[in-house]
Amino acid sequence: MAEYERHQLQQQSGGGGGIPKERAVQAINTIIQLHFEKTLEKKRSIDLQKKELHKLFILFFIFLALVFSAQSSASSRLQCRHCWVPIILLSLAHLIFYVSVAQTLRCINGFKYQRRCHKLTLGLATEKLREMKVRLSDEFDAPISDEEFEIHYQEPPEAYFAKFKRNWACHFAFLILIYCFMVSSSVVLLCF
Repeated sequence: MAEYERHQLQQQSGGGGGIPKERAVQAINTIIQLHFEKTLEKKRSIDLQKKELHKLFILFFIFLALVFSAQSSASSRLQCRHCWVPIILLSLAHLIFYVSVAQTLRCINGFKYQRRCHKLTLGLATEKLREMKVRLSDEFDAPISDEEFEIHYQEPPEAYFAKFKRNWACHFAFLILIYCFMVSSSVVLLCF
């Protein structure tokens, strides 16, 4: 199908192996519009996932506050030998929260990666359009060759992934610190 359309374009442009300038400009404008819309769509998806992550943190901290207040009010009735109950409860809650945060961060990082790819492709398409308009203003009716107006999907360099790893490390270091604090505070409240 694509080969047939290319053949039709070549025949319309006189068979010289090129694409008429109006069609080339229109095609690149369509590519620019598509990647611009995709960039905005990914930004909205990232914002929704960040709100979800924020909501998860709020619910988790409310749960931790309830556990901590229950321990402090019941510390006179509970003995040190009972400290395993809140520690197991906290461990399960942290594990569930860890999985939820990992899934949400995975979605956020995936949307960020896709958004970056669309932004890079959008930049390349905009640059090609600018070059094409400058060239077409110089050359009156020269057709555009197929290679000149092809725009391949762009991907960021490998160094871009370091940003995601830092984000993961910060979130999970924070979770480990909270877990250590809650377990140690449980032991202190119930044993000392």
